[in-house]
Amino acid sequence: MKTVLNPSVNKFAEVSERLNGINEYYFSQKLRQIDEMNKNGKNVLSFGIGSPDQPPHSDVTSTLIMESAQIGKHGYQSYKGSPLFREAISEWYMKWYNVSLNAESEILPLIGSKEGIMHICMTYINKGDEVLIPNPGYPTYKSAALLAGAEVREYILKEENNWLPDFEALEKTDLSKVKLMFVNYPHMPTGTFGTDEMFKKLITFAKKHQILICHDNPYSFIMPGFMNKNKPMSLLSYEGAKDVVIELNSLSKSHNMAGWRVGFLSGSAERVGEILRFKSNMDSGMFLPLQLAAVRALRLGEDWYTELNEMYDSRREKAFELLDTLGCEYDKNQVGLFVWASVPEEYGDGFSLSDEVLEHSNVFITPGGVFGSAGDHYIRVSLCAKIEVYEEAIMRISELLE
Repeated sequence: MKTVLNPSVNKFAEVSERLNGINEYYFSQKLRQIDEMNKNGKNVLSFGIGSPDQPPHSDVTSTLIMESAQIGKHGYQSYKGSPLFREAISEWYMKWYNVSLNAESEILPLIGSKEGIMHICMTYINKGDEVLIPNPGYPTYKSAALLAGAEVREYILKEENNWLPDFEALEKTDLSKVKLMFVNYPHMPTGTFGTDEMFKKLITFAKKHQILICHDNPYSFIMPGFMNKNKPMSLLSYEGAKDVVIELNSLSKSHNMAGWRVGFLSGSAERVGEILRFKSNMDSGMFLPLQLAAVRALRLGEDWYTELNEMYDSRREKAFELLDTLGCEYDKNQVGLFVWASVPEEYGDGFSLSDEVLEHSNVFITPGGVFGSAGDHYIRVSLCAKIEVYEEAIMRISELLE
């Protein structure tokens, strides 16, 4: 006899409740649209994702090739990562941030720092715990916290406060259920550099309210005036930070290795050990030749970062020119891999400007509202395109506005 399923009670392959409110990542959707436009001959110029378009240092790729050819380098690796890699991270933190990290116990390599966001949330969050998320901010903070069962509380960052946390406003709220707070300076998407005063206040705030801080720090080597006007900063360099801070870092932006998926987190031995308990049940260790190539990357000299920043400085000027063409306003002191700008009033919001430019000029610029409601009236331009691409985009947009 044929069995007929009642659609009203069919539970087969029903998605879990944890996916409620979690949508596909914006850029995943947008890249599909752009790909379809390109298939139709549109030749879209994209200033969306911050994926470096230049290769890593030649010594880094050579190391990967050489090590990959060796027998015995292709097996499973330690969940804690190679001791050589952890030691190189420790040296790098001391050289550039003046932070002392125990290579054995205070560093955990990651398959890209994005996975670290999820690992941290799953390690510490219980259902109903509250997590403070910056608005505007990286969307993954919110989605990872929700997937872990948290109640998300956004803290609003405002241009008039230079996109820094308003601790006075936070102190006026009930913080008793807040377990975790995400922070990201240099800030994405606004390009704001962290300050000594803010970092010190953050540590005091975290200790007072027993809140664990997750500081996401992948942009600290991309800045105008590298090692002159601006120097790389780590929240862990401040007194007492290890008591309340876990810091994420990555080679994606600083070493042109986004697709390599090489990142790491650092903090107290206790915290690193706790996160390892979760991570070791989720994945295996990173491919050893990748780790050895990363060691070479971390030991590059100041010339590498200087040349990298000279390239981004010239692109940043072209991004300013593009924004001038659109009539946008922006701060020239921004750091990081993007330029953040407010849109002219006639567009209403960043989505309107982005849609118009994409439709009529085949140029994609990220609407700021992707990063939260506080970014609705802004757009973000990536610096990951060659100079001639900016020039072509400026020409197309100028023709649109004539």
